[in-house]
Amino acid sequence: MSDREPPRRRVPGPARPVRPGGQRRPGPGARPARRPGAPRPGGPQVLRLGSPRPRLRMVSLALTLVMIAFVVRLLQVQAVDANAYVAKAEQNRYVGRTLAATRGGITDRNGVELATSVDAYDITADPTMFTQDTTKVTDAPEQAAALLAPILGQEVDTVAKKLRTKNTRYTLLAHRQTPQVWKQIKDLRSTLAVKAETDKSTVNFLAGVVAVPASKRVYPNGDLAAGILGWVNADGKGGGGVEQELNKELAGKDGKIRYAQSGGRQVPTVGSTETPAVAGSDVELTINRDIQWAAQNAITQQVKASKADRGYVIVQDARSGEILAMANSPGFDPNDLTQANAAALGNAALQDAYEPGSTAKVMSMAAVLEENAATPETHVVVPNRLHRGDRLFQDDIDHATWNLTLNGVLAKSSNIGTILATGQLGKTQKEANQVLYSYLRKFGIGGYTGLGFPGETKGILAPADKWSTSQQYTIPFGQGMSINAMQAASVYSTIANGGVRVEPTLVRGTKGPDGRFTPAAQPEKTRVVSEKTAGTLAQMLESVVDDEQGTGAKARIPGYRVAGKTGTANRVDPATGKYHGYTSSFAGFAPADKPRVTVYCAIQNATKGSYFGGQICGPIYKQVMEFALKTLQVPPTGAGAANLPVTFTP
Repeated sequence: MSDREPPRRRVPGPARPVRPGGQRRPGPGARPARRPGAPRPGGPQVLRLGSPRPRLRMVSLALTLVMIAFVVRLLQVQAVDANAYVAKAEQNRYVGRTLAATRGGITDRNGVELATSVDAYDITADPTMFTQDTTKVTDAPEQAAALLAPILGQEVDTVAKKLRTKNTRYTLLAHRQTPQVWKQIKDLRSTLAVKAETDKSTVNFLAGVVAVPASKRVYPNGDLAAGILGWVNADGKGGGGVEQELNKELAGKDGKIRYAQSGGRQVPTVGSTETPAVAGSDVELTINRDIQWAAQNAITQQVKASKADRGYVIVQDARSGEILAMANSPGFDPNDLTQANAAALGNAALQDAYEPGSTAKVMSMAAVLEENAATPETHVVVPNRLHRGDRLFQDDIDHATWNLTLNGVLAKSSNIGTILATGQLGKTQKEANQVLYSYLRKFGIGGYTGLGFPGETKGILAPADKWSTSQQYTIPFGQGMSINAMQAASVYSTIANGGVRVEPTLVRGTKGPDGRFTPAAQPEKTRVVSEKTAGTLAQMLESVVDDEQGTGAKARIPGYRVAGKTGTANRVDPATGKYHGYTSSFAGFAPADKPRVTVYCAIQNATKGSYFGGQICGPIYKQVMEFALKTLQVPPTGAGAANLPVTFTP
């Protein structure tokens, strides 16, 4: 028999109770009740939601397109246009500026400052900080300009235009302003900044204004030696005089700096590149400040007293050729060119060309003596009138026939006597002209002095074969040719130096940033006449001052032997080109027997009082010469004057 049990029959159990409404109560093992089906028509409606998958697909597609756009733009920025954006970022982040070199100073021969540089500031601004986007104000440049213009001394419109400059983060508002000006701006900016913190409606219109350290040229002595020094223009370059002539040495070499900036200020934590500036060299002049002052004071007073157009005085060391003073009147103050008369700018002593008159007769006498055509005692009969060529010549006064020695011709400054004397330089007048011309050229007439000064004139001296009929007789006494004041002074220094012309010098040397002094090159020297001729001329020039018949009595200096010569020439008016007025002059040196100092004075177009050179320039010569001799501690020689004869008895 099988061990398995037979299948059991299911015996029906008792019936389950039925719920009210015909539903049976579920019991153990009962099937769960079915969910209600769709409501039948006429029954309550149920809202069924759609599938979310289509919406997810749309969102994914949109996000994918956005990401693709970002990736494409990123590739363009980082790959295609990378260099351009890097350059633009560098431009906006990094700025560069010039580091101005400190300009070298100018001193006199004793180290006294004549021109120096002091701390100053260039006032600059960042135009991007004045835009409407930055300030939320439409007229920020105008409002900022209204605050800045009175301080900078500029027009409001001018400043506003600079603040509206586009495509830059730098604009220069004002050059080389004093520390006081920058302090005013800085204080005003700080006041606005404090107010803006407490009052949100306040805008700090000066937040974008900054200052860059610079330097400003200052002339401590005002107008003293302005004609020599010149000035520095708004660009920091020499505009005249030594400042212009030696601008390269004085200016030095500017440096550069490049740095990161934010809000117009340097970011100190970010590296920068810098090329340091090299300071300019100091220049030491040959002039003596005290002698310069004496010369300038004397000529200024006389020009005013004579109501003249202008005047100049030159003081020169007769042995070395160094210029101790070169004064002009009227002058100007290089500290404030806005008040200067344009006609007074420059250095008239080197730039004016004029007919010298009788001071040039010393060159004629030098030629006569050197060529052995006459001696100081040679007799010269001087009539009241002399007919030569197409003219009738006369002296400055009417006189009976004078019986003069050659020395007397110079002492009494006779035009007629000079014509007669120089006529002996050749067998013909043409030969005499050529000989005289050669001496004038050796004395430096018709050529530059050697100073290399800006605007210097070399005057006018035509070749001898070009002299007109009248010029061959007027040039011997200083008319028909033109010179400048420095040329005239150099003539007398040549005689004082034993007949050797030394090119005048104005610069003793330069001192570099390393403190090393470099002396100027030695001036060129030229033998013009013999030492004997120069000594004889010195004695003859003494007669002009010491002899009672001489024209230079007002130039006498007690205790000193003085050699000098007066000059009164018809003056060519530069405006019309015609003769109008006179050039009055006096030239000489002292001590006459052992020369040390040369002084030359000239006054143009004196309209009040005397116009004779001996009368208005003789006293200036005396005043300046006395001061120079005392300043240089030059003692009198103690020797007696030569007292050469002026006249002779027929």
